[in-house]
Formats: sequence, structure tokens, C-alpha cells
Amino acid sequence: MTRFVFIRHGETEAVGKTLTGRIPGLHLTRRGVGQVRTLAERLKFRRLDRLVTSPMERTRQTATVIAEIHDAEVEIDEALLEVDFGEWSGRSFAEMEDNLLWRRYHEFRSGVRIPGGEMAPEIQARVVAATERLRMETPDGVIVLVSHGDPIRYGIAFYAGIPLDLALRTDIDIASVSAIDVDDRGARVLCVNHTGSLPVF
Repeated sequence: MTRFVFIRHGETEAVGKTLTGRIPGLHLTRRGVGQVRTLAERLKFRRLDRLVTSPMERTRQTATVIAEIHDAEVEIDEALLEVDFGEWSGRSFAEMEDNLLWRRYHEFRSGVRIPGGEMAPEIQARVVAATERLRMETPDGVIVLVSHGDPIRYGIAFYAGIPLDLALRTDIDIASVSAIDVDDRGARVLCVNHTGSLPVF
């Protein structure tokens, strides 16, 4: 059985304000670095076999803090990238309020493509493909995946059997932990969106 510990990056200036997507140059705030350091110190790993991150600056920063505290090497995997928001990249949430397709996107995640960007099933497919590959490479391992809100949400939804159109009922906060065990017989969800004291992983 492989244990996956999904971690969302810490706070940035854009969180809750802007659809930054894959726009480069976005870093953690000072508060965000503190959140991640607190999270990393709170994690109680029996062992940590692999630490894999999205290539975005905010996730690499998050992974670096975890690596320093747990003496781990950081691997980069593009499958953990943030959603490609296409034509919506850089727009504020306030700007999007009156956008009819944006509203439809929230109602029908499994069937609406972001203009010039991704569909939710494509995001889920790349995240699950990565976890399954890692599981085959590191059976019975403990693997930390540092990523973004929706990719984590869709990955958890797959293993929990939650339809994509209901996935938004699950919060994935900044500097949160969600963990699952996966083997050939299925999956078991250990925690979702955990921001308090953590069990031993």
C-alpha cells in the first residue's frame, strides 16, 4: 500500500483574488512561508520516501521548506501543475462574477472547457496517472505531492469515488494536508483539508 500525502502550497498575494493559473513569478508571502514551516514541523512521518512538486514557484517554495525540515530531495512533476485557465488567466474573481461560462463551469465541471484551457477530467486524469505511476515505482512508500487546490481536489475525488461535478463540496485550503492509502484493492481516504495537528504518516 502506498500512502500519498497531498499538500497545497502556502499563501500568495493572489489567493482568493485572482485566477493566476500558470502565470509565472508568483511566490509565497511571508505569512505563506510561515504557514508551510508550521505545517512541515507538524508533519509526523515515520518515513518520507519521495517529495514531488508542481513546477510552479509557489509549490516549489513549499516543497523546499518541507525538504529542509525532513531532509528529503525535491522532484518536479508537471502532472501536478495548476489548472490551465487559458483565457481566464490573470482575471480577478470579481471580474468573473458576471461571466455566464464561469458560472456554468462551476455547475458542470465535468463538461465545460475553460476557453483556451483545460477540462476538469483532463486535470484529474493527469493527477491520477502521476499517482499511479508513482505507486508502481514506490510500492509501500510514503509520497508527498505538493500541488494546487483543484488538482488535489480532483485527485482525492477520484479515489473517494466522488463525481467531478460534486468535487467543489470539498475544500482544499492553503497549507492543508489530504492523505490517502492506495493499493491494487482500492483506496482509503485518511484525511481531507487537514490544517490542525496531524496523525502519524
